[in-house]
Amino acid sequence: MTQLSINTTQNVNINFTAASVGDRILAQLIDLLVKIAYIIVVIVIINLFDLERYFNGMDQWSVMGIFSLIGLPFMFYTLAQESLWEGQTIGKKLMKMKVIKLDGYQASFGDYLIRWLFRIIEISIGSGIIGLIAIISSKKSQRLGDMAAGTAVITLKNNININHTILQEVNADYVPTYPLVIKLSDNDVRIIKETFETAVVSRDYATLIKLRDKIIQVTGIKNQSGNDQDFIRTLLKDYNFYTQNM
Repeated sequence: MTQLSINTTQNVNINFTAASVGDRILAQLIDLLVKIAYIIVVIVIINLFDLERYFNGMDQWSVMGIFSLIGLPFMFYTLAQESLWEGQTIGKKLMKMKVIKLDGYQASFGDYLIRWLFRIIEISIGSGIIGLIAIISSKKSQRLGDMAAGTAVITLKNNININHTILQEVNADYVPTYPLVIKLSDNDVRIIKETFETAVVSRDYATLIKLRDKIIQVTGIKNQSGNDQDFIRTLLKDYNFYTQNM
């Protein structure tokens, strides 16, 4: 599988695995089945309550307007779900995939919109052949919409556990040391935690020093915890303490 190396704002690299072509196709099929199920439910409801009789007394434009409204969930399915579920649709959730930005930040609505607009070309024209060719030929397994938005689809399989989140055990009587930690976002802290744990395991002290210096530069925090590992561990606990009690 393709490995994606993302350079974050902390000037460190985080490695992700790009979702396979097979998984992406299966996710698309699942999403298609969901959309088909929606249409079937709409048809059943119309027939069950004999709603067609109300359409007979309407002009053509009114009928078209009603069916356009009914079709909105089908049309904007991917855009709405990826925006609300942070880069996932029902298909992507089931296949354990998500959309991320290649700069390490969470993708924005604008990024999802670009991906959705390019989907009209990639999926609608040629039944997805254009998108498939782009993914296979791209070094980062990106379709055209991903290239335009600066995004990629990664796999989350075998990567989800408590150590890969920003969660830390914090006792009720815990006393924080660094109140300025609230300058950081959830995504910043996630990146710090993942980078820190990787560096500790590999004994990459150079990365720990870079990470410490970048944290101090961004937040203005002064290290009061001794060595770099104690400093970053305390910082992570403090962030969880403040965010859980805000």
